[in-house]
Amino acid sequence: MADEWWRGAAIYQVYLRSFADGNDDGIGDLAGLRAKLPYLAELGIDAIWLNPWYPSPMADGGYDVADYRAIDPAFGTLAEAEAYIAEAHALNIRTIIDIVPNHGSNQQDWFVQALRAGPGSPERERFLFRPGRGDGPPNDWQSIFNGPAWSQVEDGEWYLHLFAPEQPDFNWRNPEVVEEFHDILRFWLDRGVDGIRIDSAAVLFKDLDSAEESYTDHDEVHEVYRGWRRISDSYDDRFFVGEMWMPDQERFALYLRPDEMQTAFNFDFLSRPWEAAELKASIDLTLSTHVPIGAPPTWVLSNHDVTRPVTKYGRADTSFSHQDRKHGMRTDLVLGERRARAAALLAMALPGGLYVYQGEELGLPEVEDLPDELLQDPIFTRSKGADRGRDGCRVPLPWSGKEPPFGFGSGTPWLPQPRDWKNLTVESQYDDQNSMLTLYRTGLHLRRTLLGDGALTWLDSPPDVLTFQRENLTCITNLSHIAVPLPPHEEVLLSSIPLDNGALPPDATAWVR
Repeated sequence: MADEWWRGAAIYQVYLRSFADGNDDGIGDLAGLRAKLPYLAELGIDAIWLNPWYPSPMADGGYDVADYRAIDPAFGTLAEAEAYIAEAHALNIRTIIDIVPNHGSNQQDWFVQALRAGPGSPERERFLFRPGRGDGPPNDWQSIFNGPAWSQVEDGEWYLHLFAPEQPDFNWRNPEVVEEFHDILRFWLDRGVDGIRIDSAAVLFKDLDSAEESYTDHDEVHEVYRGWRRISDSYDDRFFVGEMWMPDQERFALYLRPDEMQTAFNFDFLSRPWEAAELKASIDLTLSTHVPIGAPPTWVLSNHDVTRPVTKYGRADTSFSHQDRKHGMRTDLVLGERRARAAALLAMALPGGLYVYQGEELGLPEVEDLPDELLQDPIFTRSKGADRGRDGCRVPLPWSGKEPPFGFGSGTPWLPQPRDWKNLTVESQYDDQNSMLTLYRTGLHLRRTLLGDGALTWLDSPPDVLTFQRENLTCITNLSHIAVPLPPHEEVLLSSIPLDNGALPPDATAWVR
């Protein structure tokens, strides 16, 4: 296995609860994932990123971790996790797991001990407990999930939770917390995990005395990741990918210095609208941020937190915003699928790493009509229903058949699948040369064989058309309203939709050489 394999890897994100159900209880699990490894190997991916698989009360889809060194019984056992890692390696697929350092679960042993020990105790110093201000919380900070960021315990003290009340924040100025996570990293790296995705990586340190909410991107956080990097460097070919929603690219780049993280998610690209100038600006900004420091960029179209591309690109405002989860958004799914296909080939052709969220390769739309009583995302309840939350992109995958549960398992899935997904199953798309699945499978294999880690060179093109060259491949994306001619005497390797008398139609991408 080559050094720095992540620089150009295609990484597939598995939201385990919704991928495949191996024991027919309606919840995806390791048995289901292991059974589908040949599918992923054939798809052409290099690694799997797994959302948290730890024991959890599931107050926030597993991001409220109760035990960082075990597997949730709903997903399987630690022995099954180790078997999965080995089976994936045998197929040349590496494994990336989620580590959640900002907060744990209120059912974690440490937090239970902190509640029992009382104010001023060493156990409470592992978290951010404070006395109140009068009858209220220590300050007016608001949770990222809506509502107050403080909850009161029986003895009168308050604890901070940037997310849900069930997710108390750790105190990263406490050496015990630092050492605990060092041990957690070693635990999983010793078991053959190849990479770590760092959740909410920029928010570990808080200035609770600040008049404003001050919890993002404090300089102290970099020493944490330098310590983590020293640990990962003691193993072969391991890497980090950070989750930082940060508009300041200069500050963003600090996390990618040679002694910190190797990579980070590029949310700027994900958030841009379907406009040539915007996408080009994002690509240029990304490259100018990463290339000077030797860090590979990453390209992301979707994940477990955002609206699926087919739905996003089918709307008048195609930039990502959490506002697009509200009721009443008009969506043209035919247009959305067309643009999502074009965006997929554009992203695949760019230099660096690529992330594909499960179901993206099937062209699944966001499920926007889930019954309120089935929604599980805490964002929905804490916003009093104003924000529908993220459940719509987490609906279990359709594998086969004409009726739900579409081969996900024989039990009732934890979220219901739309009946019209019968035309979006893996089975229905597998042999269809015009399907989204075939497009992804073909594109990922061409990407692996034709594109290295080489630079991107922009070529002259009409307005609203993006044209660049990598290696001996030229990628052309037409974001205009008219068909555009392709370069003469070029071989068309792949097109997101059929050509129009040899010309590239609107909202389409072609690879030529």
